[in-house]
Amino acid sequence: MTRQEKILARLTETLQPAQCQLIDDSEAHRGHAGAAGGAGHYSVRIVCQQFEGLNRISRHRLVYDAVGDMMQTEIHALNIVALSPSEIAT
Repeated sequence: MTRQEKILARLTETLQPAQCQLIDDSEAHRGHAGAAGGAGHYSVRIVCQQFEGLNRISRHRLVYDAVGDMMQTEIHALNIVALSPSEIAT
């Protein structure tokens, strides 16, 4: 399982999102001090019912809780866009 697949699996198992897109931005950060240790840079856009009524900080905490131990070793940076289903409904 790749690192990206592992992150997606953790988010899916924990949060059961309606949508989840993960982009590996690591190549854009080549040479960055955090990338030197092998940890990656990622962007995630996640739509989840659990985010309904929560502020941005609480939503980010749920995402970080899902990948918590990976933040110490495999993820250097995680750019999060966390939305509730009602925020994407038009």
